[in-house]
Amino acid sequence: MSALLSLTGVTAFYGAIQALRGIDLTVEKGEIVTLIGANGAGKSTLMMTICGSPRARDGQIVHEGQDITAWPTHLIMRRRIAQAPEGRRIFNRMTVHENLLMGAEVAGRTDTTDGLDQVFTLFPRLKERIGQRGGTLSGGEQQMLAIGRALMSRPTLLLLDEPSLGLAPLVVRQIFGAIRDLNRTTGLTVLLVEQNAYQALRLAHRGYVLVNGSITMAGTGAELLARPEIRAAYLEGGHT
Repeated sequence: MSALLSLTGVTAFYGAIQALRGIDLTVEKGEIVTLIGANGAGKSTLMMTICGSPRARDGQIVHEGQDITAWPTHLIMRRRIAQAPEGRRIFNRMTVHENLLMGAEVAGRTDTTDGLDQVFTLFPRLKERIGQRGGTLSGGEQQMLAIGRALMSRPTLLLLDEPSLGLAPLVVRQIFGAIRDLNRTTGLTVLLVEQNAYQALRLAHRGYVLVNGSITMAGTGAELLARPEIRAAYLEGGHT
């Protein structure tokens, strides 16, 4: 049985600078897979390359058996792939409700009732803020909104880029708990890029370590948490 998503030998460049170096990575249906690494390791670039920007220069990206390496971004996102990008990128002047509807619009979905019900069950705070402008929400609420907007397309693969960035520990636990619940109750597959290695590896079924654009280590979340080199590099000195 083929993986839901697989990358084989993928390279990517920004101009003359090589950002990804022969990435091999798989995500099976129903998994949470995390990618950890330091700032500048290439984590966000990998997520964007899956979405077609930047384009992979070498290698192959396959989603549900279909080679999407050369596809334009808008067609990739119509394959029930959704992304909650780094920095949230919500529409500040739009209300919570309008932001969520935009997530459905991107996928061409006109019946939004089930999607809204799912989002408000996962993040009750958003229902309380439904008429409030996105730019006036707290950082944690904006992150909930970014994830909720992605879920409105009813994806089978959710790409989450640094969901804990800049959030208080209590809010981080709430966000990661929601991701875990979503995976357990709906079987949603998640590829998670995260600098908070401790939280990410506790959550994930499997993980990859990215260093200077290359995968240097892979294993289950528990295996990677137990590795002394992972603890030294990412879990000590305040990284927990």
